[in-house]
Amino acid sequence: MSGKRKRYSADFKAKVALDALRGELTTAQLVAKHEVHQTLICDWKRQAVAGLVGVFSGKAASAEAAGDSEIEKLHAKIGQLVVERDFLRKASGR
Repeated sequence: MSGKRKRYSADFKAKVALDALRGELTTAQLVAKHEVHQTLICDWKRQAVAGLVGVFSGKAASAEAAGDSEIEKLHAKIGQLVVERDFLRKASGR
């Protein structure tokens, strides 16, 4: 079985998860409406519920701030390694 895996946008996933959370349609009806497998709908619904907990507990903002500080650390490390590489290149005579 060869074929490319279909990728869904975050907007589409959110739309389907919101429809599932509303509970107005059954999972079978959602499958027919959006043409995705039922396990995807259940997974996206579970992820949406888990994400809502993070929104109301403030974990989303702290995770974003932690990501920014991690990026700054990585940029500093890259700068340090570039300086070391240049120094060693000059010292070896290349």
